[in-house]
Amino acid sequence: MTKGKADADARQEKPALQSGAVQVLTRLEFEGLAPDVRIALIQELIPLALMAASEEMEREVEELAGTRYGRKNGDGGVSRFGFNPGSVKLGSKRYPMRVPRVRTADGEINLKSYELLHNGAGVSRDAINRMLRGVSCRNAVEPAEEEATPWSAPGAGSRATLSREFIAASTQELQRFHGRSLSCLDLVAMFMDGKYFGDEMMILAMGITLEGKKVFLGFEEAGTENGRVVAQFLRSLQERGLQTAKGLLAVVDGSKGLVSAIRTVFKREAVIQRCQWHKRENVVAYVSKGDQPRLRSRLQAAYERPTYREAVEALQKIQDDLKEANQSAYASLQEGLEETLTLHRLSVFPQVGRSFKTTNCIESAHSMVEDLCSKVDCWKNSMQRRRWLAAAALNIEPRLRRIQGHRSLPMLRQALMKELNLGG
Repeated sequence: MTKGKADADARQEKPALQSGAVQVLTRLEFEGLAPDVRIALIQELIPLALMAASEEMEREVEELAGTRYGRKNGDGGVSRFGFNPGSVKLGSKRYPMRVPRVRTADGEINLKSYELLHNGAGVSRDAINRMLRGVSCRNAVEPAEEEATPWSAPGAGSRATLSREFIAASTQELQRFHGRSLSCLDLVAMFMDGKYFGDEMMILAMGITLEGKKVFLGFEEAGTENGRVVAQFLRSLQERGLQTAKGLLAVVDGSKGLVSAIRTVFKREAVIQRCQWHKRENVVAYVSKGDQPRLRSRLQAAYERPTYREAVEALQKIQDDLKEANQSAYASLQEGLEETLTLHRLSVFPQVGRSFKTTNCIESAHSMVEDLCSKVDCWKNSMQRRRWLAAAALNIEPRLRRIQGHRSLPMLRQALMKELNLGG
């Protein structure tokens, strides 16, 4: 056969395989195809997966009912009973195929292999990624590159299918998120902050390891940053293995509920660094708009002093001025002031102050979560909020960069242990 005629025959064979409904090949048919057609199918993969699925079900049928056209039925009087239409799940799509049936005198037997193939296994990463990157169920369509795929099943990308896939996948992500052990994490710091999902707040905790890696520890739903709720949340983290024996720097925005819970649960194993940005803006809010820029600049300069003594002296001058000019601003600056200077007191502000003097670290993570969850128009219930937050957190965690100044974290560890009088 000439090369031209062979190429023509191959071209004639391809349309029969690449058009119309999904085709399930047998291995004999696959091996009988021209080499270039086999390569094309291997590149598509779906036909081979369907072939393997068909063979897996046939293998179970033979174990139950014996070989096809055999003279004897399988053990227990099991016999073949034709086929039913069905479908199998490959990745995030569903493909139609014939499902063999077997029965006994008492009734039909369900094939375990078909149940697994029909329901799928594991988390549908495609459903997670499509929903989180902004493909809402309302606008869900078959991706353009998949429309041209000859092995796509009708309706595989429908909005209802995508919604079901995401609910199932995000439920598994929620279970995985809360099931992660924290005992292997060598944490030196922890950020805590609340974020609203609709009218309900989710309190999120993020840990910083000694190597500077950011890890989501957990979250809890609460109406506000209530001390009792937060304390219960922190105890649940301890039950999952959270270790604080070497000391922990807890960075918060100044919420009394968060501060109270940290002191109650961690006792003498944690010190609190209140966000300097929140303190500055709270104080500035009490003065007139014309005076705000100057006061903000003075507070910022005071907090940027490298040593504890210099920062205290600069802040004391501001307090003296505010005591006569604005009692409300003076009282706001006085409240919790020492906790805004924790890094200065530990003598590590020049090394790690940029990362730990504010709650920017966790607020940046909140922003990334918001980007992924912004397509949700209506938060219907608690489970929906939890599923979306867990899926978003696990999605962005691998992309979080190490904190700035991570090489100085061993110095922070030593300062914490000395401050808290911890051995080791």
